Amino acid sequence: MVRGMVLIPAGEFTMGSNKAEDDTKWKGANALNPYGFNDKLYVDEHPERKLSLPAYLIDKYEVSNADYRKFTTATRRAVPAMWQTNGYNLTNKFLDSLPLVYLQQVASDRFKLDMDVTAMTKKQLLAELKKIQAVRNKLPVTTVTWADADAYCRWAGKHLPTEAEWEKAARGPDGNEFPWGNDWDPKKINTMSENPDQPFSPGGSYPGDNSFYGVYDMAANVSEWVADWYNAYPGAPPSDNKYYGKIHRVTRGGITSSGHYDALSLMFRSAKRAHLPPDSALIDLGFRCAKDIKKP
Repeated sequence: MVRGMVLIPAGEFTMGSNKAEDDTKWKGANALNPYGFNDKLYVDEHPERKLSLPAYLIDKYEVSNADYRKFTTATRRAVPAMWQTNGYNLTNKFLDSLPLVYLQQVASDRFKLDMDVTAMTKKQLLAELKKIQAVRNKLPVTTVTWADADAYCRWAGKHLPTEAEWEKAARGPDGNEFPWGNDWDPKKINTMSENPDQPFSPGGSYPGDNSFYGVYDMAANVSEWVADWYNAYPGAPPSDNKYYGKIHRVTRGGITSSGHYDALSLMFRSAKRAHLPPDSALIDLGFRCAKDIKKP
């Protein structure tokens, strides 16, 4: 077993759904946007079907800032945009080297420290900043593009999970609606954060958001890049979706702090698909990796 990964056994699982749209919500003045969505709710998931996959491994948690920092250090790849604005790209060694006046400036401007930094000693400031960095180490990495996520997984000897791999890990052998089962329970996930600049939690902070196989944070926390281009499923009904083809990549999973959608359980369903241009780098978008099992 690879450290930090979960075995998904070979076998059949349910992918997609046959859920019907409520056509009454797609008529009239708001025909295209009843909830503010660009797409209808379920059309992308059709048809429900049975697929079989060989055994594979998938990360138990989303890739963390600390994990991704090792990658950028080893490869000299540009750090995520979020790190450049919040100070996470500044190492403890660099912070130690700063004169007090510059450290105070960094604490105010980059770390947004809600304290009177002018009244603090260098030792006190460093202690506070390092405490913040220690918390950030455990948070999922975000503001990464699809290419960033793909490069990390390859560097780690893994790959971005396919849609099928992601969905099987989330739904389990019985095709659960949510990772934990078929009944909606908002207490199992973090549906709202008080900090819009950091609307997510360290991996595994909500034990209820745990799939049959023991994979965490697939209903909420951050949404996740997967390997596939966004296309209709085989056998799907005709669609005029302008994003099909090699235009958008698929993202999976709900997000914490999804605003007025928090009450909509459909946002956290394991079959739900979303899609973005591959160069998107959003504050609530991260990833996890998967790995093939080599046959002896």
